[in-house]
Amino acid sequence: MWWIFALLSAFFAALTAIFAKVGIKGVDTDLATAIRTVVILILAWGIAFFRGGAANINTLTKQNIIFLVLSGIATGLSWIFYFKALQIGKVSQVAPIDKLSVAIAIILSVIFLNEQISTLGIIGVLLIISGTILLIYS
Repeated sequence: MWWIFALLSAFFAALTAIFAKVGIKGVDTDLATAIRTVVILILAWGIAFFRGGAANINTLTKQNIIFLVLSGIATGLSWIFYFKALQIGKVSQVAPIDKLSVAIAIILSVIFLNEQISTLGIIGVLLIISGTILLIYS
């Protein structure tokens, strides 16, 4: 079932790039990011309340809160730079570079989370990086 959610994530991430490219035309990217963030904030809290997750807010540990805040900061910075890149670059070049996050996340998971990566996994990471380079220069 996880792969269905992952495919949906990829599909909506692709739509994000297309919608954002059209939406940021002639708009300050910081303003665009702020608008996008408000929409996501309302959507996320609505889902959390609707599905009952918000009721568990008192179970969060200090570590949960610290790392969720850090994740939020990283997400915000990612969006700010993504919108800026989309405004001045082509989606066909910006999106693949943005998706280098997959390879970077795998590398960081090995370094910081001690996750194991197989030989095929290493090859996959190298292919992602190689494919990104090919798409940038195509």
